[in-house]
Parts: sequence; C-alpha cells; structure tokens
Amino acid sequence: MSVVAAAGLTKRFGDVTALDGLTFTLEENTIYGLLGRNGAGKTTLMQLITGQNSVTSGKLTLFGERPYENEQVLKRVVFVKESQKYPTVYKVRHVLSLAGRLFPNWDDDFAQSLADEFSLPRDRDVRRLSRGMTSALGVTIGLAARAPLTFFDEPYLGLDAVARQLFYDRLLADYAEHPRTVVLSTHLIDEVADLIEHVLLLDRGRLLLDAPSDELRGEVVDAIGPAEVVDGFATGRQVLHRSQLGGTVRATLRGSFDDADRLRAKQLGLDLEPASLQQAVVRLTTERGLVR
Repeated sequence: MSVVAAAGLTKRFGDVTALDGLTFTLEENTIYGLLGRNGAGKTTLMQLITGQNSVTSGKLTLFGERPYENEQVLKRVVFVKESQKYPTVYKVRHVLSLAGRLFPNWDDDFAQSLADEFSLPRDRDVRRLSRGMTSALGVTIGLAARAPLTFFDEPYLGLDAVARQLFYDRLLADYAEHPRTVVLSTHLIDEVADLIEHVLLLDRGRLLLDAPSDELRGEVVDAIGPAEVVDGFATGRQVLHRSQLGGTVRATLRGSFDDADRLRAKQLGLDLEPASLQQAVVRLTTERGLVR
C-alpha cells in the first residue's frame, strides 16, 4: 500500500523551482533514506508531504488524501527536525505529555524509557536544554509516537556518537516490532546505511534516483587496476569518477555487474569493490559521468 503518492510534483517559490516534476511513492512499512546535497529540495518535499505548504502543480496524496490543511490525515504523521522548537515555558515532561495527547499511537512507557537512556532531565525548561538534549527530546518523540509515517529531518545531528548509535539501535528494534514508514533525511549516510531499505536521491529539485538500497550498492562499484584495462572494462558503463596515480586507475562505475562481469574483471586482474552508499550518493550528485 502506498502511504505517499506523488505525480509530477512541482513546487516553485517565485522564480525558483525547488521541486521539479517528482513522481514516486512511499510504501508502508519501509525505511527510506531521503538523500541529497544541501538545497536539493529535501526539506521542501517533507514540508509538502506534512501539509506545511501547498504544491504548485502536480498531485500529492497522503494515505489517499491531500495533506494540506487536512488535520485527520496529518494525525498519522510525525515530523521531527534538527531545529525543532518547543514552547519556551514548557519543561521536558510537559512536552512529552503534550506529545502523548497529539499522537494516537503514543507509547508513554517507551518514551519514558528513552528519556532515561538519553538522560533527559524531565523538570528542566526546554529553553535551557543543550543542543544534544534537544536532539534527544526530538528523537524520543519521533520514536514513541509510532506514527504510520515518521520523518526524521536530521534531528540527531546534535547527538554525540554514542547517543546517535543508541537512536539507531532503538529505531531498528522498535521498527521490527512496530513496522511503519520511516523517512530519514541525513548527511550521515554511512551511519544509517544499514537501516535504509530504499533510497530517494534528490539533486537540484529533481528525483535522481528511486531504488532499493541493495540495488544501488550492487550497481555502483570501484574498478581498480591498470589504466588501459580499467578503461576497457568501463566500456558501455557510466563512469561517475576517475582518478589516476601513475599507471593505476580507480574508476567508480555504474551499471549491471553479474557473475560473468565479476569473473571477467578477475581474469583481467582488476579489483572490483562495491561502493558504499555514501560514496555512491556523492559520486551520483557531484559527477554527471560519461558512458564509455
């Protein structure tokens, strides 16, 4: 079942086209990585899906309905962002209590457990929280809400490495017990690579890639070896990046690589290494590449 469906989705701000003709779906019970460089349109897309803005043209539905100013549909969504704001007169316990009233699937026992693990001071004013504690409060709400559609727009940037890993572990464990559609928008791609099941890659307002993460990893590889051998092996494939040191070339290639291709590479004396998800994203958005 499609949780979100977009067809020709476009958003303009005056003369600036922030999103240009996006067509995609977000399916239920899947963890998505919404990836791309700064200014690619990720935040704009999330704002449209969560009803914070209206589309310029095209069609966008959330649970089969238009999300803009649709309170009943938006109750099924939680959107936590890095710069999340809370009423300054609230204490942490007030924010958690309010979240419990806003989200129908709220699990208060889980929220309190997460607050303990993140060492959140319940009686501290939110305006006096450190950046790390504010981030911890945001991810606590995002997890404990158990909304059918959950957005995390880099709220974990303020967390240290240990706390980020705690978030990833709790997200994965709770997702296994309570599946829902989760969208992670992040620049820490290598850290979340094992969580992401499907990648949506935006570049300059356009959808550059919409594919399962395993498929993307399988079709982007580094070929390393003598220059003439690598260049010959690259024939018919997209070269995303090429660097050379002496007579040795390292080329990031995109294409189909079956067992026969890998055997041929081995016979030619080439090393084929799968590109990491982060490396694939970087190469796809910084190098247009050529087909040799």
